[in-house]
Amino acid sequence: MPETPAFSAQRPIRVFLLDDHEVVRRGVHDLLDAEPDLQVVGEASTCEQALARGPALRPDVAILDIRLPDGDGITVCRELRSAMAGLACLMLTSFDDDALLDAIMAGAAGYVLKRIKGSDLIEAVRTVASGQSMLDPATTARLMSSLRGPTEDEIAVEDPRLAGLSERERQILDLIGDGLTNRQIGKRLSLSEKTVKNHISRLLAKLGVERRIQAAVLVAQVHQPPEANR
Repeated sequence: MPETPAFSAQRPIRVFLLDDHEVVRRGVHDLLDAEPDLQVVGEASTCEQALARGPALRPDVAILDIRLPDGDGITVCRELRSAMAGLACLMLTSFDDDALLDAIMAGAAGYVLKRIKGSDLIEAVRTVASGQSMLDPATTARLMSSLRGPTEDEIAVEDPRLAGLSERERQILDLIGDGLTNRQIGKRLSLSEKTVKNHISRLLAKLGVERRIQAAVLVAQVHQPPEANR
């Protein structure tokens, strides 16, 4: 896995904006450009423009509105990341339950609401640029709760996507789904934080996903009652 570049005023985080509202774009543009380690390198108001302009600009982070006149930011996220594997996509939406699951499975690194404070948005951009995830905690918790069902743990073992995981990896995956950090998981299982991180890297590789939240969604879907998947 390639190392995340060290960003600074000399090597700022390159940001691309997609939103159909000019006032929103201008506000976010001015907010980010005022930071020495952030640089807005391009904008788009439609999906077509974003897919045409984005790859050539080689951004580190793309801030994408979800609802757009000619499509949706989730599709743009998927397409841009297929062209730029290292791109981190931060979904920006007015709705706290707006296609969160689809955004996560499309590889979005972050999901925040438009009512977010300016300082928090700046930190969200820095967070996803560093290779970490930034998801609205309350919204994610509701999603995970709605996906879970009252089935037994054995269902996860029988599922082919999870059958290759060790017992320890399944334990860690369940705790990820509960929203625990690496440090909290380590305390719960009496493991070092580094050991937890190594387990997570292996289980993500086995599941064929990039981010821990994608793995958590996958296992939550598996635990749904059969009728919920119809």
